[in-house]
Amino acid sequence: MPANTTQPANSTGDEIPFVADILNFYENEAPKPLRRAIEAAGRNDILSASYPYKSEISGKEYGARMDRLQIQLVRMLAGLRASGGRVAVLFEGRDAAGKGGTIERTRENLNPRNAYIVALPKPTEREATQWYFQRYAGRLPAAGEIALFDRSWYNRGVVEQVFGFCTPLQRRHFFQQLPDFERMLVDEGITLVKIWLEVSRAEQLRRFLDRAKDPLKQWKLSWIDVEGLKKWDAYCAAISETLSLSHLAGAPWTVILSDDKDRARIAAIQTLLLAVDYPGKDLDAIGSIDTSICGGPEIMPPEVMAPATPAGPDAAG
Repeated sequence: MPANTTQPANSTGDEIPFVADILNFYENEAPKPLRRAIEAAGRNDILSASYPYKSEISGKEYGARMDRLQIQLVRMLAGLRASGGRVAVLFEGRDAAGKGGTIERTRENLNPRNAYIVALPKPTEREATQWYFQRYAGRLPAAGEIALFDRSWYNRGVVEQVFGFCTPLQRRHFFQQLPDFERMLVDEGITLVKIWLEVSRAEQLRRFLDRAKDPLKQWKLSWIDVEGLKKWDAYCAAISETLSLSHLAGAPWTVILSDDKDRARIAAIQTLLLAVDYPGKDLDAIGSIDTSICGGPEIMPPEVMAPATPAGPDAAG
């Protein structure tokens, strides 16, 4: 990663890092159809033509459903503490797909001693020489705990591939070892839930613009965000291959189309609750998952998914 990328070239020194870069991309580099869609849309309009809804869920409906789900989450954690169960939830997805907000809605009413967020920084020099899964294994849950991973070992499948942070050999080893690693977690008795949040290109850009204009959210912007906007196709290829090679029988992916953040949060929490057995589980309160926005990798937009390339396990020499 470049050593000095926190200020745009035309910076006066007063700008928040990367704000000018996001605005410049929107004004001068973004495809015109994206700009037109953003400019024409109302605040609650869905930008993607392929999304099954034209506008966001109402705040009233969202609030009522979320209140019932929050009670179920508290019951679930109490059940885990009583039984000694362990749950690891991986939240993956494109930048600005809603991972952080979904994690916060999941954790907000839970005891932080038992429900904790794992958001690892860039590996240290020492960690970079360890077995790739090693630093993640150390953050896995103990009895009565739920670990919420804000990105996970799947960095190697997507972000590291897109930005060249790993070698092709390292990535092949990752896909070779991945099935056995996740199988060991499941065999150990850990409930492993893998959630991929997918957002359309126009909505992603709109969210970055919102961050750039909001002083309370500008800190979220990063060099990865700025450069990632220019690498949409490379992300599509890496995502397609990763989901194809890691949608495993014992550790499947749940894909949630997250152009509507609130609908996505509901679907994510429902997915977690349905994956765990606990006393007092109320299926009526949890509700039915909206299968028009939530399913397996087959629900991904067709322009994203493609047949897996020979970068997977069978390609290793």
